[in-house]
Amino acid sequence: MYGNAVDHPDRVRRYPSDMTDAAWAAVRPLLPVPAWLEGRGGQSEGYCHRQMLDAIRYLVAGWISWRAMPADFPDWGRVYAFFRRWREHGLIAEFHDRLRGRVREREGREAEPTAGIIDAQSVPERNHA
Repeated sequence: MYGNAVDHPDRVRRYPSDMTDAAWAAVRPLLPVPAWLEGRGGQSEGYCHRQMLDAIRYLVAGWISWRAMPADFPDWGRVYAFFRRWREHGLIAEFHDRLRGRVREREGREAEPTAGIIDAQSVPERNHA
């Protein structure tokens, strides 16, 4: 099976950016269930969602361009299409927030930050007339 329904217990992590099983368990329920799995028609997807997320994480972690995707990931255009769709539905931000919360909890902190700091040097100055 593909899509949200796939869990490969025999999967081997190839890159340090690949999701751990715990990280996958945290974000998997957020992913949309493909229409074909719910009996709404359509075809099965050619790639599992975890593989797509691993590809996106690889690009982000290494500051790699989309077109420089390694050959052992799906084609860059396919990965980008998933990324764009998930971003438009707010899933990328939700993945980030959920994983950030898990890291904070593992460190003995509250899942949600309670304060933020803005460095004046990182905020562009605007002249107000």
